[in-house]
Amino acid sequence: MSSSSSSRPAPPVVIPGSGNNIILNPLQRGNPVLECVRNVGKEYGDIIADYQVGRTTGVLFLSLKYHRLHPEYIHTRIEKLAHHYTLRILLILSDISEHKDPIRELTKVCLTNNITVVVTFSFEEAGHYLTTFKQFEYKPPNMIKERVDKDYTSMLRTCLTSISKVNKTDVETLRNSFGSIANIAKASPEQLANLPGFGQVKVKNIKNAFEKPFRNHATNTLTFIASSQSQKSMVNEHHDDEIEQRDTNVEPSYKPIRDPSPVWDIELDL
Repeated sequence: MSSSSSSRPAPPVVIPGSGNNIILNPLQRGNPVLECVRNVGKEYGDIIADYQVGRTTGVLFLSLKYHRLHPEYIHTRIEKLAHHYTLRILLILSDISEHKDPIRELTKVCLTNNITVVVTFSFEEAGHYLTTFKQFEYKPPNMIKERVDKDYTSMLRTCLTSISKVNKTDVETLRNSFGSIANIAKASPEQLANLPGFGQVKVKNIKNAFEKPFRNHATNTLTFIASSQSQKSMVNEHHDDEIEQRDTNVEPSYKPIRDPSPVWDIELDL
């Protein structure tokens, strides 16, 4: 028996249809991310992208480890992609430690080619993205939008649970104890610490949320540098004025009149 007949037959390549399956480029055979695509069907198809997760949505997959060895690969793929999809996605797997610079450069390339960048840090995360893209192919945008009720209690709960360590039970405790978010903001650390379930960390997080300024250390540093430069400039100007006043014995604001420039030959029509 020949080696070709004993080898496992390759999956058939079909023309992409409008079904519920993710269409896979045959080049993606053996990619570990395929094992992480769940709850949706998969079939190989003759497509330009690596994954077609919708009639108008194509995804290119790129491992940064592979990109480091073959930097020209993604440029060739983008060139072949041309304008075949309305939504074009570059799904990046960050599998190297020094990933900031390559991601920055790839983002620049994608901006000029109208491609959306999605960065993942594991095959499981990449597979989850592909699954979600397909499952939400025909869903309206508000399906993935956070639902927040408009009543006061719901908005208070949404606001306060955004603080670290504060849960829904804590919000009810705060509401029953203080009545409004204004009173919660004015509450002292001692008052908060007396509530059930409120430890030092939770009290500190709540007080920081209401009282900590938005200006961070970097902003303060820039302000200090600008102030220092301004003061230095004022000192230099004052020093220059003193030198000028001492040398000329006139007021610092006085400037001697410059002698007129000589007449040019062209002005004399020569």
